[in-house]
Amino acid sequence: MKFSEMPYERPDVEAFKGQLTELTNRLKAAGSYDEARAVFIEKEEAYRRFNTNFDLASIRNTIDTRDEFYDGEITFWNAAGPELEEYSKAWTAAMLSSPFRENFAAEYGGLMFVNAEIELKTFSPEIVPQLQKENDLTQEYQKLIASAKIPFEGGEYTISQMTPFTTDADDTRRLAAWKAVGTWYKEHQADLDRIYDELTRLRDEMGRKLGYEGYTQLGYYRMGRNCYGREDVERFRAAVRKYLVPLADRIFRAQAERIGVAYPLSYADNALKFRSGNPRPQGTADDILAQGMKFYGELSPETAEFFRTMLDSELLDVLSTEGKAGGGYCTSIPEYRVPFIFANFNGTQGDVEVVTHEAGHAFAYWMNRDRVPMEYAWPGMEACEVHSMSMEFMAWPWIEGFFGPDSRKFLYSHLAGALTFIPYGTLVDHFQHEVYARPDMTPAQRHAKWKELQEVYMPWVRLDGDIPFFSEGEAWQRQSHIYEAPFYYIDYCLAQTVALEFWALLQKDKKGAWEKYMAYTRQGGSRTFTELLENAGLDSPFDEKCLRGVCETASQWLDQFDLTGIA
Repeated sequence: MKFSEMPYERPDVEAFKGQLTELTNRLKAAGSYDEARAVFIEKEEAYRRFNTNFDLASIRNTIDTRDEFYDGEITFWNAAGPELEEYSKAWTAAMLSSPFRENFAAEYGGLMFVNAEIELKTFSPEIVPQLQKENDLTQEYQKLIASAKIPFEGGEYTISQMTPFTTDADDTRRLAAWKAVGTWYKEHQADLDRIYDELTRLRDEMGRKLGYEGYTQLGYYRMGRNCYGREDVERFRAAVRKYLVPLADRIFRAQAERIGVAYPLSYADNALKFRSGNPRPQGTADDILAQGMKFYGELSPETAEFFRTMLDSELLDVLSTEGKAGGGYCTSIPEYRVPFIFANFNGTQGDVEVVTHEAGHAFAYWMNRDRVPMEYAWPGMEACEVHSMSMEFMAWPWIEGFFGPDSRKFLYSHLAGALTFIPYGTLVDHFQHEVYARPDMTPAQRHAKWKELQEVYMPWVRLDGDIPFFSEGEAWQRQSHIYEAPFYYIDYCLAQTVALEFWALLQKDKKGAWEKYMAYTRQGGSRTFTELLENAGLDSPFDEKCLRGVCETASQWLDQFDLTGIA
């Protein structure tokens, strides 16, 4: 079925509450495993239908945030979701105390119970009002960003549509574009500060109501972290500062020399990788999708079937249009067993990375779409990002078809960008730990903290320039994850480290690298992150030697890469 043909229906929340209560009672009363299993499968199907309606409403709302019908539906879901938590947790508690727990674990694996125990630590009926308010605030942030109309050179553009200008090779034009974007953020700073201030205090309140010292531990539980904790993340951050920050600093010093500007770089100069311009994909959006089909069609039989289905079933919405939410994502529509990709093409190399990155997520779901329980279709967030970031590197043999004469530029900047992203992502994580450790900080104090940490993790960026907002230690407010999904961002960094492992393997043995990728992907969410890695023969990013080895290999490759003839 095509996406446009998928029907949406607002569910009857009270009826669904009754259905969940009935299923929970039947599970408790089950006299045999067969009886308990039948109730379990019935509950799975009920949630497939229920979640599908939510996903359809959410996707269609982000495609056009001005659509009054779906805007109203998201308001409905913002209230309904927290109301249902109590009933969902009652089911979870019944599963955990079931006399047939060992039977379930034998058939489906024990991870579902590990995750269930974590899930119960994230909720109490007492925090329902806070959860509803949190939903409203994150929706307000999303709508604010989507509403941007930035005047530039006689036109009006969304934030995403400004990207070609903020990466333009002409210094004057590029700087003017950064100033225009910074001015828009600055004009809306009061709302950005207010929304985040309310979110921070609200989340801290939820954590304390659930018996924690604040939000941080609750945030880790809400992220479903089941095989590592705060100490592991701190150890990873230390390795980033030790190995990656110096390498990234070398990369940016070389960039400054290459484009003929002073070091440290301004935000505007940081965005220009080559004096002759950043790599740009060739052709239209349709051409990029066609090359995506060639890539996936030749990569493997599984990827060929997957991407053809995505195209034929309208499961990619990639053009940047007025009223569309910013960014990109992949989600699933569980009743139809298909993924969906949302993006904002803007004529930059990011368009190609959507076809590889987000489709990496989508392919992983496609391979595990029939798993039971359906939560096993997706692993944890950090594990999911391995699928996507590694798929970007799998596309390298087909890169000529995406970038043509800019292919060498892309290969260099893609690897350099993967390496230099990790310090930024680690900065985002460190910043959030500081924020939730001191939820009473004022907006000005948060900006000062970001500025302080940015000098540690990103010393190559100058913060005393004349670009509004960005040069004032406020750039974190454009990172939606900080508002919408606290503590998510370190997952990208952990995953990027593993993706760089795959990149190193690809340099030696493409076939072997793909076999390991499939060994990792086929496990779905049936194992923890560290177990997925171990089962696929990969190193853990929490082991310092992993990051050290990646940096050594990548540093040699960058030093030896031929940039002759590229200005």
